[in-house]
Amino acid sequence: MQPNLGTTNLLLGIMAAVSVLEALLVIGVGIAGFMVYRRVMALVEGLESRQVAPAMERVNAILDDVKGVTAKVKEETERVDMAIRTTMDRVDDTADRVRTNVRAKTSWVVGAVRGLRVALEGFLHTRRQEPMEGRS
Repeated sequence: MQPNLGTTNLLLGIMAAVSVLEALLVIGVGIAGFMVYRRVMALVEGLESRQVAPAMERVNAILDDVKGVTAKVKEETERVDMAIRTTMDRVDDTADRVRTNVRAKTSWVVGAVRGLRVALEGFLHTRRQEPMEGRS
């Protein structure tokens, strides 16, 4: 048997041609993928410049406004808190003064009532003891 190299060479030629076609196909797919990538990136950049950038500017402006309002509210809250504390201190001071003045003005009445009570108790106590001593 003689080896027939013609068939082998033909099959090797077909395999080489298919390999070249596959390589060209892979290169073509790579180039097409790169072109699609560039188009998508251009679309994303355009979308970003038309939609996202203005939206971010508006959001940043809103955040700046919120920051200003928050600072103003904080200032006003501190001012109201200080006013309430000052008012409470004044109320406490006034209550202490009223309490002191009421005690000073009513202390002689309380003393007189206590003295009268002690005098009445002493008078009633001595009266009750006199009849008992006479019976013994």
